[in-house]
Amino acid sequence: MNEFLAKEFYHNTVLNWGITLLIIIGSIVLGKIMFWIFGNIVKKLTAKTKSKIDDIIVDMIEEPIVLALTIAGLWFGLHRLDFPEGWYVWMGKVYHILITVNVTWLVARLVDAIIEEYIVPLTEKTESDLDDQIIPIVRKGLRSSIWILGIIVALNNAGYDVGALIAGLGIGGLALAMAAKDSVSNIFGGVMIFTDKPFKVGDRIKINGFDGTIIEVGIRTSRMKTLEGRLVTIPNSQFTGNMVENVSAEPTRKVVLNLGLVYSTTPEQIEKAIIILKEIAAKNNDIEEDILVSFNSFGDFSLGILFVYYIKKESDILNTQTAMNLEILKQFNANGLEMAFPTQTIYTKKEG
Repeated sequence: MNEFLAKEFYHNTVLNWGITLLIIIGSIVLGKIMFWIFGNIVKKLTAKTKSKIDDIIVDMIEEPIVLALTIAGLWFGLHRLDFPEGWYVWMGKVYHILITVNVTWLVARLVDAIIEEYIVPLTEKTESDLDDQIIPIVRKGLRSSIWILGIIVALNNAGYDVGALIAGLGIGGLALAMAAKDSVSNIFGGVMIFTDKPFKVGDRIKINGFDGTIIEVGIRTSRMKTLEGRLVTIPNSQFTGNMVENVSAEPTRKVVLNLGLVYSTTPEQIEKAIIILKEIAAKNNDIEEDILVSFNSFGDFSLGILFVYYIKKESDILNTQTAMNLEILKQFNANGLEMAFPTQTIYTKKEG
């Protein structure tokens, strides 16, 4: 047995390899024990405090502690063995990278958990949709920035030329930015929608020949349901480079009627028609008080009466127009006011 333990493999005895293996396994077991302690003892203690920050910290450092103890076990276990000098240099770089990655992982987890616990609930209480759309982007951006910074620090600690790497990333980033310029434009368009608020979900708008109701506003695209019931996905950059007509934002719906009465209508009947139109508008609760009625033209085949009224914003536009038109037709018929239609009278001269 002693002879077997004394045998050498790769410049180290079997006994030394076994001790190293036990150190590494012991560090993993110790990490699992620490994980259990945090989960079953420390968490119960922090749960009794009023502050949530200690609960977040304890919850987020569990896994990184296990990884840290495992890295420490690898470090102490392998460094007690004899290796060529080049191996120690290589292992030193690996350890630096592993430690930095572990710290970066811990910081990224803590930042993300704090945003989830404190920032997200605040945005849910606000009426604006901007923060609800921006927070996920900010979370991803912070997480990515932390990891990029951590990787740069890890490579720098490991002895690599980070300056040359960043220069290469700069060229690649420029190429990526050129390729993604449309996406960036759409994102800025989405931010503009939430900040300037030219419309909101549920508004009816007109843009680029499309007419419909906005059913969703995203950070890159927005979705519209047209009057025909079709779904249209519009890149948000379109809203910054084109005119947008917000139909829902109108205070009232203006309706212009050009009514034509036959030429046999008397002046008294014209006056009666004007009175009838004013009374119809006054009796309809969906119509604003500000109306216009005018005997405004002698047409080719009719006497023209201009009737302009405004439907209140909260009223049903189509139903109100139907009610108004039906009442006009009933009242005109009841009072002998005859609507004109295109006619032509031909006079012939008979020569004697």
